[in-house]
Parts: sequence; C-alpha cells; structure tokens
Amino acid sequence: MQGLFADILLPLALRTTLTYRVPPSLEGKVRVGCRVTVQVGKQKIYTGLVMRTGTQAEGIDEAQVKEVLSVEDERPIVGQAQLDFWKWMAGYYMCTMGEVMKAALPAVLKRTETPQRTSRSRRESISISLPTETTDNRLLSPAQQQAADEIRAAWSGTEKQKPRQVCLLHGVTSSGKTEVYIHLIEETLKRGKQVLYLLPEIALTTQITDRIGSFFGEKMGVYHSRFTDRARALLWQRQASDQPFPLILGVRSALFLPFNDLGLVIVDEEHETSYKQQDPAPRYHARDAAIVLANSTGAKVLLGTATPSLETYQNARSGKYGLVELTTRYGGVLLPKIVIEDVKELRRKKLMSTPLSPRLIDEIRAALGRKEQVILFQNRRGYAPVLSCKSCGWTPHCTACDVALTYHAQAHRLQCHYCGATYNIPAQCPQCGDTQLRDIGYGTEKIEEAVQTIFPEARIARMDLDTTRAASSYAKIIDSFQQGKTDILIGTQMVTKGLDFDGVSVVGILNADQGLRVPDFRAAERTYHMLAQVAGRAGRRGKQGLVVLQTYSPKLPLIGQVVRGDYPAFFGSQMAERRQFVYPPEVRIIVIHVKHRRDDVAERAGEALASLLQPHFATSLLGPYKPAVARVSRLCIRQLMLKMPIGLSATSIKRTLMAAQDVLIQQPDFKSIQIYFDVDPL
Repeated sequence: MQGLFADILLPLALRTTLTYRVPPSLEGKVRVGCRVTVQVGKQKIYTGLVMRTGTQAEGIDEAQVKEVLSVEDERPIVGQAQLDFWKWMAGYYMCTMGEVMKAALPAVLKRTETPQRTSRSRRESISISLPTETTDNRLLSPAQQQAADEIRAAWSGTEKQKPRQVCLLHGVTSSGKTEVYIHLIEETLKRGKQVLYLLPEIALTTQITDRIGSFFGEKMGVYHSRFTDRARALLWQRQASDQPFPLILGVRSALFLPFNDLGLVIVDEEHETSYKQQDPAPRYHARDAAIVLANSTGAKVLLGTATPSLETYQNARSGKYGLVELTTRYGGVLLPKIVIEDVKELRRKKLMSTPLSPRLIDEIRAALGRKEQVILFQNRRGYAPVLSCKSCGWTPHCTACDVALTYHAQAHRLQCHYCGATYNIPAQCPQCGDTQLRDIGYGTEKIEEAVQTIFPEARIARMDLDTTRAASSYAKIIDSFQQGKTDILIGTQMVTKGLDFDGVSVVGILNADQGLRVPDFRAAERTYHMLAQVAGRAGRRGKQGLVVLQTYSPKLPLIGQVVRGDYPAFFGSQMAERRQFVYPPEVRIIVIHVKHRRDDVAERAGEALASLLQPHFATSLLGPYKPAVARVSRLCIRQLMLKMPIGLSATSIKRTLMAAQDVLIQQPDFKSIQIYFDVDPL
C-alpha cells in the first residue's frame, strides 16, 4: 500500500512513537517538528509531534494504520536540535521521550487549540513590561574586569591551556557577578547570538528581571510557570518564529524553549537544588542539562555562585571547567561579621524565652533605630512542626503519609507538607482525652508572632510557600522590602537565593544546624550553602553587616567554616567524606523507587527487583531499604541505590534497569507496582 507515513510522539509514558498514515490532503504539511492531532485507541484524541516521515510504516501492518486527523502548525515549533536534546534527556534521566515532551511543551500546545496569532506588540507583552533599553556606561571595577577577561580566556583557551566550554565564576556575595553577566550577554548579542539566563526560582526572577531588563529592554523575554499557560505558549511560538527574543531569562523550564542560534548559557546560583526537577519525569537537573544543550550548539556556559556545588567545584579544580574567582565585594564593602549564639547554653541559663537570642534582639532594635532593615531566616514554614499531647505525647500524623502534621495557626489547621492534605485541630487527645495540646518547635508563623510581640512598631513581612501562592505575591513582598516599606523580612530558603537588598544591616539565622539532622549525605553541603547565602544578604551597600547565627552546636567544623567564609576548607572536608563513603562526585547515583499501596507488596517487589539486578551490578547495588519517609499519598515506598562509576554508559544502564522492570511487572503479584528511576538525586 503506497502513501506517506509519520511517526508521532505523544505526551505519554510510551517507549516508542506511534505510526499514522498521512492523508493526501495533508501531504506537504506534515513535517518533522510540527504538531498533529491523532486518534489513540477507539476514542481518545491527542496532539502529538511529528518525529519522522517516510513511505514505509516500519514493523507494523500498514492496513491497520490510522490516519493523521489534522496539522496544527504551519511551520515546525520544535527543531531537530531540540528533538536530539529530548532524546538525550530521556536516555540519561531514564524516562520516555513522551514524558520529556509533556514537561517541555506548554499545556496549550499539547491540546488541539492554539494561542491566537497576535501583533508583535501583543507578543512582546507576554514577557513583562520592560523599560527602554539603555547603554551600560559603567565599564567594570578592576576585579570585575579581570574576572570577565579570565572567563573569555577560559572559553577561548591560552597557550598553556586548551579552551573550556564551561567556566565557573566563584564570586563572594555582593561581588558584582551580575554586572559581569551583563557585559558578557551584551557581547554575545552583538555577535548575533542568543543567550539563555537561568535562575533557580521565580522569586529571584522578580528582582533580576528589572535589573537585566534595564539594559536589554525589549530584547529580553521572561519564561516561568507563574505566567499563564497561554502566555508561555505565545512566547514559545515567538521563539520558534523568525523574530525570537535574543535573550531569555527564566527558571529551569526555559531550557526547553526553541533556540536557533544559542551562544551563551548563564546558570546563576548554580548550586541551588531548585534546578533539579523532582516529580514528575523527566527528573532532570537544569544545570547539567544546560551544559549538554550548550555543547550540542557550540554555546559557552557560565556557572555563577558564591557557594559552588561540590560536583562543579571538583570539575573546576580538576581542569574540566575553567575557574575564575571574585574574592572581594563590589565597592570595597566588607563581608559581614558573623557572631555565634549558643542556644543550648542560653536555654540552660534561662536567658532565651523567645526564638530570638538576647544579642539578636538587641541588634534588631539597634538596626530599627538606625532605619535599617533586618532579615530573619527560619527554614520551616507553618507555626510549629509538631503538635503534641502534654500528657501522653501523642502527635497527629497524616493518614496518607508517614509524617507528623504541621500546625498552621493562621489557617487554624494541621497540614501535611508531603501530600498537602489538611486536617482539623482535635479538641482533645484521641489517645488519653487530655485537652492540652502544645506546639513544639518554631515555624515562620511563630517567628512572625514573636517578632511582632517584641517589636510592635516594626513593619513585618513573611516570605514562604504559604504567603507566595498568588501569582504576584513574590513581587509584592520583594518590592515592599526593596522600597523600605518593610522593616523585618522573615523567610524560609526563599530569602537565601541571591536577592540583593541595599538596606539590610542585620541577618538572624535562627536554627543554623537544623538541616544537619536530615539523614542525607548532602545535608552538610545544603546547610553550608544555605547559611553562607543568607549571611551574604547583610551589609550589601556602604557598611559591614552583622549576622547573628544561633546554633545548638557552635563547635561543629561546618559552623566555623561558615563564620570564616572558608569554602576551600569546607570543600576539602566534604570531599574526604565523599571519598571515604563513596558518594558523588566520586560516583554517579541512581535511586530506584518502588511503590505500592500495600507495604508487604512493596517490600517483596523491592527484594525481587534487587535479585534481578544483583548479577549485573553486584556491590554497586544497595537495598532495598525504607526511606526516612516510607509512605506518601497512601503509597508505601522501598528504594534501591546504584553507585555507578563516572563515565559508564547511561544507555546500557537504562537498558538493564528497564529489562528488570519489565520482568518484575509481568509477575502477577507485581502488576500494579510503580517503579521509576531518579538519576543524580538531590
């Protein structure tokens, strides 16, 4: 049977494309990278992406092939370079290309409706309202200029060193890394190349957008999930057109946008865990994926941070990446002075009746008297992490997850921070009948309440997941603080992500060693990053700031490394531990998740999977074991861990894992088991 056939990629977890016949009326319109609508099964209609066209339907009965129903695009919206990138991502992160497609395309582009075509002025308004482009009359400081020169030298190579595609800019907080970025962006745009500027969170794009936009005006588009789906679809189509934005600023999803001539990728705050997608698949790391994308297009990559990830710093130290350092703050501003408050000792002496130590209270009062601002950091939202019966110690737990419920006072509810379920607060203990339920520990709500009591005249704001759910909430909180309308900002890890506030003179870190209690080999690294970053918010302009660091463990080496700002010492101590216990960056880790509603089935499935994999991976395979939280959303969890040598083929590992999964789920007892793979987990 003659005719044209097309292999269609669907946004489903299918391991292969599906083949359809192209009717004569659509021949010439069905092209690789265009969207088409097709029927799957007897009733379902999907929008898919053309991956291949040809005169043969390979490996199937041509007489049984359904026809393509319609074509949605006049020109491809996904180029071949993007499809190759998707293929790499599916292979490395051990998922399907359909799952990558689902994550990549805005929802509107996965339905049969398409965003209306608009005039250029309307299309540009999908990003943000930007100021007119200006010329940067500031050349750079000597230190910044030297850094920019060294970055260029790393990219182009020298007589003594070959070119490096990737360069790490390791600059202390407030060293002026953004100014260096701006100059390198300008140079790239003048060469007619495109630039992708990645940021870890929407909260940071709110502030950086104005700063970068003041230089590049309407040359810049912004892309993140707080925009409407239709707006993101319009920007996607703009980038696939003949008039794309030369500069895109966005969070990790911006990595999927179509680029026709990418010249530079900047990954700001490269250490941030927000760059790792957790659920659903693909569980990719945007920093690592950006390097692969840039390599495929010949673009250069600049990773910037004051606190590099161990993997990145190891690559820079070994010579795989270029390394450029900015060791002084812009304008000669001194790094903040950090003082330690021993909470355990203060409580023993009954000198600390609130979450704030006496020294911190005095420093806040003095700062308010000078009309200066304060940031208080507590990386736990809600009012209290635990509600407990005073008599018998009973604590309410989520019925769907193995975790205690967090008390939220303002909503007067208990909430599970894993599945999001909410519960009424019990009038009495269901175990012993006592009506006295006490809250234990401190969340940002309780900190806010305490601060309002101590400083009733202060204007206070809180920035956490609960206060930033609305689309414009980030911007309102940040703008208010930036304009001096807020005196004290209380926040979770959101306040650590490179935000730049001129008026902050005091930073309080309320529970510095909280993150070290997590049973995770990255706990120390996360804690160092968080403490060093939030400390860097103090003393940003004109004077040295003060950081009051409250801890129960003042003699921990990590606390001393933060106080001294001694990243090399921190790196050395952590690398020694990673080598001793064989963790990244010494090896690659793949965590295999096995889930089922019944705990005994999950246990047996984990053991069966381990027995299938053991002959292939031997001592590299650990588990199955119960994770710290062994039930989430009514699914019981077992995990297995693979520690694989660096450089081992991801394709061969994926083939072995998928084969074992297929064998397992073919067994009658395990048909309903859920299995997925998390590559390079954080």
